[in-house]
Amino acid sequence: MTTMVRKLVLLGTGLIGGSFALALKRMRQVEHVVGVGRNMANLERALDLGVIDSASHDAASAVQDADLVLIATPVGQMGPLMQAIAPRLAPDCLVTDAGSTKGDVVALFRQYLNDHLAQCVPGHPIAGSDLSGAAAARYGLYEGRRVVLTPLPETAPEAVARLEALWRLCGAEVYRMAPAQHDSIFAAVSHVPHLLAFSYMNALLERQNVANCLDFAATGFRDFTRIAGSHPDMWRDIALANNRPILDDLRANVAQLQALIAMIEQGDADALTGFIERASRARTAWEARDKEKQ
Repeated sequence: MTTMVRKLVLLGTGLIGGSFALALKRMRQVEHVVGVGRNMANLERALDLGVIDSASHDAASAVQDADLVLIATPVGQMGPLMQAIAPRLAPDCLVTDAGSTKGDVVALFRQYLNDHLAQCVPGHPIAGSDLSGAAAARYGLYEGRRVVLTPLPETAPEAVARLEALWRLCGAEVYRMAPAQHDSIFAAVSHVPHLLAFSYMNALLERQNVANCLDFAATGFRDFTRIAGSHPDMWRDIALANNRPILDDLRANVAQLQALIAMIEQGDADALTGFIERASRARTAWEARDKEKQ
């Protein structure tokens, strides 16, 4: 099995795709990188920074003769791109994605690339940032990070093995799981936390003294609301795509908030202490384990 990529096509030339390309370039495992996007300024920046070697606005023509395509756009843009590239893919071209949801992306692969499923490996690199665009791409983004692959029953084992090897060359730890398992886990630890941050910020904005509140906001506010600055279109697409697991977890959070309200209304100090201690112990233990892994 060879890991050398003759032609890598990035459908979406930003942090995720650009960092993947840079990592493979540093390992001398890619000969030519084509960046595809609608924003010419971003593509020119990618060229200037050496993230890509050529640029295109046309996904269909760009993927001709490619042996690896990474779809690194918001999930809502993936369907039309898959439809456009389907007739132009070489039979042995490996196609993967970087979407934060997998059940819906698997459905898109089946809908638009049904004749190419042996070479399709849905994936999700767990490496986000507040920054976006080609200028955010950097070497080493994936070192020590996790990448989840959710291969299809039709996916050729050789295709999965090759993509795993490429991600490991980027420094990532690679895991496999079923799409439904992926979506359940990430609803709980990624999607819902973002939505709660958006909800909290909107509740704050409804206050008449919001300006004064923001003037006095400090570390706790900054830590809790950091992810509320995330990309609106991307998180809209995620919320709608992974709606069932997200709704389950949102309802669970509503139940916890209702229990908390009841404790405070009743002045139940013992229950409130236990409620806080349980969360505090779990968060402290998780942080300790996370530091041990680093």
